[in-house]
Amino acid sequence: MTRVAALRWREGLELLDQRRLPKTERWIRVASAAQAVELIKCLAVRGAPAIGLAAAYALTVEAGRNPRLAHLRRCASRLASARPTAKNLARAVNDVLQELEDAREDERALVALATARRLHAADAAACLAIGRHGALLFPGDAISLLTICNAGALATGGIGTALGIVRTLHAEGRLARLFACETRPVLQGARLTTWEMLADDIPVTLLPDSAAAGLLTSDAVAGVVVGADRIAADGAVANKVGTHALAATAFHYGVRFVVAAPTTTFDLDCPNGAAIPIEQRASAEVELIAGHRVAPAGVAIYNPAFDVTPPDLISAIVSERGVAMPVTATTIREVAW
Repeated sequence: MTRVAALRWREGLELLDQRRLPKTERWIRVASAAQAVELIKCLAVRGAPAIGLAAAYALTVEAGRNPRLAHLRRCASRLASARPTAKNLARAVNDVLQELEDAREDERALVALATARRLHAADAAACLAIGRHGALLFPGDAISLLTICNAGALATGGIGTALGIVRTLHAEGRLARLFACETRPVLQGARLTTWEMLADDIPVTLLPDSAAAGLLTSDAVAGVVVGADRIAADGAVANKVGTHALAATAFHYGVRFVVAAPTTTFDLDCPNGAAIPIEQRASAEVELIAGHRVAPAGVAIYNPAFDVTPPDLISAIVSERGVAMPVTATTIREVAW
């Protein structure tokens, strides 16, 4: 269903540099875990499932360089903390590290690679299942949806989560159009989501974030579909900043609001949205656009990467295990394991 991929293993880890999209498709060969940490931080690779997979493969690279456990534990700690909000990152790193703990030193690189590949395949399968479950929430033909940020193949190991639903509807011949918010300040919607959709010949329309509320009042879309970086035990969802506003507007106008995420994104040890750590990004992301200053020097900047949408604004949460609807602590447990 897609020709797009965020990462690949070709006798080594390669990442598609998402900072260069849509102008240039450039693959980066990752030589160390330290380099992977920097690439994750600077958004060369992004999206909760994808950064988890990138870190898993980066540990494989590092195990080939230096298989000592003490060294790999230090690398794992740095990788896991590269971005604090996404639950998938720490979970993937821990999965690989656990396998390394029990492996012989001379086998650790092979064990790490096998584990990373298993996680990659599992995420691809989860995306397909999410697409199937999510598409059932939108019966009928000529379905148009709205999304924010990028929750597609560039953010996962498969066809995407929110965009997995979009791709499934398109494959069924039922998608009329995807409306993609530009997603300020880093423009993941404008740069990445539209690029993905055009690459797969899926009809897409780009709109300013500020135009989304008006669109939701017009009966132009059947629903909003978004991804997630962490889902708390009560169903609160951390996703790209701007998601909460979309959810509140959709709720007000009676438009279905659907979150799509694999079980690796759920954090049942996190009781509610207030307990989710929210990453604060550099002020330059707001001060500059395409390298050009648009704000006066010295102005105070507030730049959270994510916001938290409370469960009462969410129509459904879709994982590979099924659909939580309504969104409660009980239904979250049912689709998280």
